[in-house]
Amino acid sequence: MKKEDVQLCLVTDSEMCHGRDLAAIVAAAVKGGCTMVQLREKKADTRTFLSRAYEIKEVLKGTHVPLIINDRIDIALAADADGVHLGQSDMPVEVARKLLGKDKIIGWSVETMEDIEKANQMDIDYIGISPVFATSTKTDTAHPFGITGTRQAAAMSIHPTIGIGGIHRENAREVMECGIDGIAVVSEIMLAADPEQAAKELNKIINNNLPQTTQTTQTFFI
Repeated sequence: MKKEDVQLCLVTDSEMCHGRDLAAIVAAAVKGGCTMVQLREKKADTRTFLSRAYEIKEVLKGTHVPLIINDRIDIALAADADGVHLGQSDMPVEVARKLLGKDKIIGWSVETMEDIEKANQMDIDYIGISPVFATSTKTDTAHPFGITGTRQAAAMSIHPTIGIGGIHRENAREVMECGIDGIAVVSEIMLAADPEQAAKELNKIINNNLPQTTQTTQTFFI
C-alpha cells in the first residue's frame, strides 16, 4: 500500500449514526477525501457485521479507497475486504498473514514504544499509534502517547503511521506535525452534520502538513 492510502482513515461506529444510514455517511466521507475506511462493529453479530461489510464494499467500489475490517479475520475473508486492523489482543499478525495472504493489508495497533520495536519486525503494512489523546470512543487502551510520544513513535517506525484517539479539526495540524503519515477519526466525521465537509476540512489540514513530495490531489474520489 502507499502512504497516501493512510492519510485520512474513517473508523466507523454504527451507534453514532443516530438513525442515519451508515453507507451514506461513508460515501460522503470518501467524497470529502477519506483515503481509507475501517469498518468497526464492536457489538454487531456476525451476520450484521458481514452485511455491513458487503454494503460498505459496494459504496467503495471504483474509489480506490481500501476497506479495512477491524479485528475480524473471518469477516475480512468472507467479504473479500482489502485488509484487517488488529489490536494487541486480536489474532497474532503472523497467523493473520497466513490466512489472508501476502496481498492483503494488515494494520496493527501499537500502545507502547516496545510495541513499535516489535512492529518493525512484523509483516504488516501500517501501524496505528493508539491513542494519541484520551478518547471516549476507545477506553481499553494504554496511556496516551501525547504529542511528544507520537513524534517519537513516528520516528521509530519503519511502517506508515496513523495517529488515532481524540483527534479532531482543532488538533489535527499539531498531530500531523509530529511526522506521522495520517490520522484516523471516529466521531469527528461520524457525528458531523456534514460528513463530506468534515472530511474536506481534515484533508486540507493533512495535506498542508505533508512534505511537498507526498501531497496528493486525490482525484480518484467519487
